[in-house]
Amino acid sequence: MVQVLAGRTLIRPTDPERSRDFYGRRLGLAVYREFGTGPERGTVYFLGGGLLELSGRAEEPPSPSVRLWLQVPDADAAVEELRAKGVDIVRPPVREPWGLIETWVADPDGIPIVLVEVPADHPLRYRPGI
Repeated sequence: MVQVLAGRTLIRPTDPERSRDFYGRRLGLAVYREFGTGPERGTVYFLGGGLLELSGRAEEPPSPSVRLWLQVPDADAAVEELRAKGVDIVRPPVREPWGLIETWVADPDGIPIVLVEVPADHPLRYRPGI
């Protein structure tokens, strides 16, 4: 198996400034680092255990199969905070049949972002005997 030391998701937005505003100001992701100069400079954001890099510019939005999955401690609180910052909520929080609470937003290029709350009793979190 290949030893992986770090991972990141790379997005080439159609409008880098608009995407930086969305991920930095509206979603509130902290900046890990920036590189280059000008409007197409790269910005790398913290994503909990991973990184999200916006760099370059694309003529077309990314494939609709690209999605981001971000875990949040409280989906309802996340929705309130994002609405206050002008983020459109594509779908409000719903407890899915698999037990996770999911709400959906989209970035400026339409990339679906799933905000997921893992309830305390969910198998992803709950580990009996530990």
